[in-house]
Amino acid sequence: MRDSFSKSLVRAAQKDANLYLLTGDHGYALFDSLRKATPDRFINAGVAEQNMVGVAAGMAKTGFMPVVYGLSAFVPVRVLEQIKIDFCYENLPGILVGDGAGVVYSHLGASHQSTEDIACLRALPNIRILSPADKFEMEACFQLALDAKAPVYLRMGKSDLGDVHKSVPRIVWGEPLTVQEGDGDVVFVATGSMVGQAVKIADAVQKNTTVLSVPCIKPLNEESFAKAFKNKKQIFVIEEHSIYGGLGSAIAEVSGTIGGPRVNRLGIRDRFSKMCGTYQYLMKEHELDFESLLQNVSAKLRG
Repeated sequence: MRDSFSKSLVRAAQKDANLYLLTGDHGYALFDSLRKATPDRFINAGVAEQNMVGVAAGMAKTGFMPVVYGLSAFVPVRVLEQIKIDFCYENLPGILVGDGAGVVYSHLGASHQSTEDIACLRALPNIRILSPADKFEMEACFQLALDAKAPVYLRMGKSDLGDVHKSVPRIVWGEPLTVQEGDGDVVFVATGSMVGQAVKIADAVQKNTTVLSVPCIKPLNEESFAKAFKNKKQIFVIEEHSIYGGLGSAIAEVSGTIGGPRVNRLGIRDRFSKMCGTYQYLMKEHELDFESLLQNVSAKLRG
């Protein structure tokens, strides 16, 4: 997925002379192709992320298209105020890329793990939030972000978990993608790194189960979800994010508004990681591995 992001960025930079990449001293190998193709459009702002967002906003006000890259623990979490005032308040165009969302930077501890980034941004007016699941969704999401002419947060989680789609899907703001269609009374909803896991869990617990990928977390189109949830009894939302303020909360809000089915939120509970370790270890610690999810979903279906 990161490779798809890099290729999409290079293509966009070659088409648009006003597009600039700003990085907070991260991602050098990721941007080798960009520095080779358009070396004058790569800006290393150094370890000064708040200043970097301010510079990017200034560039946006003068007609440039900034793409701001950082680890999601820093972009958006460390620079939340700058995103709010410099970008969102003036509704400026720009793409804010948060890489390594969730617990990807597992060995680096809580300072580099980001399980609250969606929650931090959802309440900000004007910003849009994208969370692609694979390289195909990434390509579509990046183009969607470019065309938005508004502040967009592009969330990147674990990048090497395999593809969900076979080709680039058509993504519409606010609408889910049907990854697997079924006529059962349960629907699984997931975003980013957890979409593939949702497919596996759905296949394990019930035949003919619908699985939705939600690459666009904000805004959400209530009519589209009302249609997807029709005749369903339970919704299981799986995300590598806190159960508070993320996709699960957004789906619960939608379901409550439309009088939809019960929503079960499966994500990171109200705590930090206890230990450092591999990504696989931390996913198990937070009960987002296959065995834990299967056990929790099965228990809820029985109860």
